[in-house]
Amino acid sequence: MDPIRTLGKVNKEVTLCIACPRLVDWREKVSIEKRAAFIEEEYWGKGVPGFGDEKARILIVGLAPAAHGANRTGRVFTGDRSGDFLFAALHRAGLANQPDSTNREDGLELNDVYVTAPVKCAPPANKPTPEEKANCRPFFQRELQALDQVKGEERKRHPDHRPVYRVRSAGSQRVATSLERETDERKGPYQKQFETSA
Repeated sequence: MDPIRTLGKVNKEVTLCIACPRLVDWREKVSIEKRAAFIEEEYWGKGVPGFGDEKARILIVGLAPAAHGANRTGRVFTGDRSGDFLFAALHRAGLANQPDSTNREDGLELNDVYVTAPVKCAPPANKPTPEEKANCRPFFQRELQALDQVKGEERKRHPDHRPVYRVRSAGSQRVATSLERETDERKGPYQKQFETSA
């Protein structure tokens, strides 16, 4: 399997997908109404494909695009605070060529890392339905199959019944990620830890 060809095909299909009427209506409504801070920007308003190194050994997975983040910029983890933290950390670890991600044309390149989400469209209230998750699942499964250097296993279930995975890289470098609820408002809603070892 050629990962570049496979991921390119999946990504094109994601941007054309209209399988979930509620998500299509929401992503397009947000793209028209816009947040005041982004009123002058043209929103992406389509399904958001994965992004990164097609031969990656490290996979970073979010839930779904943010309505005024990736739904605006067209790149997963781009345009919101989670992306600000993520890409700065990847840059410090030598896995990104720059510390920020602002839009699809900003020149960002990832090395040995691929980022994606199992739900490809921004859901209202950040809560996709089980049917919407099921509609997106084939895209995500095909991404996982194409990223054959990423190794992982389901380890346990999160309290809200989402699977939590421990991902092992096929090579010597490992980046472990964890998201934990954070009560300290100064640090934001999630604590993200990145650990590298040779």
